[in-house]
Amino acid sequence: MTVKRSRNESLKENSRFLRGTIADGLTLPATGAIAEDDTQLLKFHGSYLQDNRDVRGERTKKKLEKAFIFMVRLRIPGGLVKPEQWLALDRVATDYANGSLRITTRATFQFHGIIKSNLKRAMQAINAVGIDTKAACGDVNRGVMSVANPYLSKAHMEAYERAKDVSNHLVPRSGAYHEIWLDGARVDADGKPIRAEEKEQKEEEPIYGTFYLPRKFKIVFAVPPDNDVDVFAHDLGFIAILEKGKIAGWNVTVGGGMGMTHGDPKTFPRTGDAMGFCGPDQVVEVAERVVTVQRDWGNRENRANARLKYTIETHGLAAFRAEVERRLGYELGEPRPYHFDSTGDRIGWRQGRDKKWHLTLFIENGRIKDRPGHTLRSALREIAEFHTGAFVLTSNQNLIIANVSATAKGRIDAVLKEHGIAIGSELSGLRRNSMACVALPTCGLALAESERFLPELLTALEESLDKAGLKDDDIVIRMTGCPNGCARPYLAEIGLVGRNPGLYNLYLGAAFNGERLNKLYAEDVDKARIVRLLEPIFEHYAKEREEGEHFGDFAIRAGYVRATTAGNRFHADLASIKAAS
Repeated sequence: MTVKRSRNESLKENSRFLRGTIADGLTLPATGAIAEDDTQLLKFHGSYLQDNRDVRGERTKKKLEKAFIFMVRLRIPGGLVKPEQWLALDRVATDYANGSLRITTRATFQFHGIIKSNLKRAMQAINAVGIDTKAACGDVNRGVMSVANPYLSKAHMEAYERAKDVSNHLVPRSGAYHEIWLDGARVDADGKPIRAEEKEQKEEEPIYGTFYLPRKFKIVFAVPPDNDVDVFAHDLGFIAILEKGKIAGWNVTVGGGMGMTHGDPKTFPRTGDAMGFCGPDQVVEVAERVVTVQRDWGNRENRANARLKYTIETHGLAAFRAEVERRLGYELGEPRPYHFDSTGDRIGWRQGRDKKWHLTLFIENGRIKDRPGHTLRSALREIAEFHTGAFVLTSNQNLIIANVSATAKGRIDAVLKEHGIAIGSELSGLRRNSMACVALPTCGLALAESERFLPELLTALEESLDKAGLKDDDIVIRMTGCPNGCARPYLAEIGLVGRNPGLYNLYLGAAFNGERLNKLYAEDVDKARIVRLLEPIFEHYAKEREEGEHFGDFAIRAGYVRATTAGNRFHADLASIKAAS
């Protein structure tokens, strides 16, 4: 019987372990792009081919090719960057990219606007400071996230260390990355040259195989009560179970994921299921076995249904767990109790147990750049020149300046003030809990604006919140320019997902702590209608909420939407659509 596979599967199989013709394409001066097949393989190296969509129409009229550019995403497990690395990445932004650094919703950096002739130089500059872009994209395990601040306690640091262990264990073993970008001869997965007698041996991927994974795979580590990594939004999650301040083990969650397709009810976001419990020293092998089961069981025919969440839906959690345990050679324990409070970051200064200070700085939509009166990039560059601690990127697109002495604390405050940078604690609760994907003009999938539009929308909504007396209340709002869900809008109390230019689907009712998906409330709404729809709900919430009740919970109790009890019920029970029309 012939096994059906998508075209991408053939590309991977015949890519010579992710080489394709990328190296040749980089040297062709006739175009700013590379071959179409190579654009798929390039993702495994941490880069996407894009174009500036703001000028696409104009260039088409002039019969010019698109203004091709490349996005480069870094692999930074746990999001920790040293000051010297920060300064080097800042130079990359100047020398090769569009003058900005973008903190992503998965706690790493992206560079945008890199032209083909600078792509290899940018890669080399990044690698020169001990950071790479391996497997930051593509059908592999991508960047591994851990708790926002690893310096808060020993448990937080252990979560960070495990994230690094898993990331390094699951990185592809192919030597293609070093060959193409670092002018290396054949090398092993650690970048060490392969001896002449070994070169004749057949190259292999012991974990991924020839076809790699059916689709992308994402792993996170959380330490309750903070769900700052949105653990249930990911393929595989590890939730620390604490006993007397120490990690006794980890609850293992599987099957989370955000992406879907407009108009296709067979695609839906899904929160991960608690599969079991593993010991502190079993994390890496559990992660590998979960990945290999998805490798073997995942859908390779239809990429829209190829994520682990659909594998769990098809086979069932019990069967999936049984297969993972069979490959482990032992049984997982039953999940243990824990509690999450929220998904957000605590903006402002915070002191750790070692008396060091940590500043969580609000970065609107993760974009670090200078603009008149708000020279953020310059401020952070100046701080990096004297800071002796670390910078930590968060999954909420914010930045932690970590391990600060009491003396340096005042100096950092002075630098920020000089550059017109407010910490963010004075902002509205809605803005502090906001996120947006990049969308236009660089993302090829965007159907509507996101990063460039959300700040403007928030200003309008803040007027409504102020009238209702809610400006300081924490309400989670997230926006994406398409349904793929990069900013995790389906886990926001207010979610906005682009449908067409200027039009969005409005979702309500997610849990503040990230444990419940939201529900569609209104379709194809523009800015004015979004404000008109939400203003009376804000007023209702202000008047009739119960003690400690969050906005998403109120939206359900008050009947604006029904609770989404499971991912496969995301498109069901949509009576609210008629009410909002």
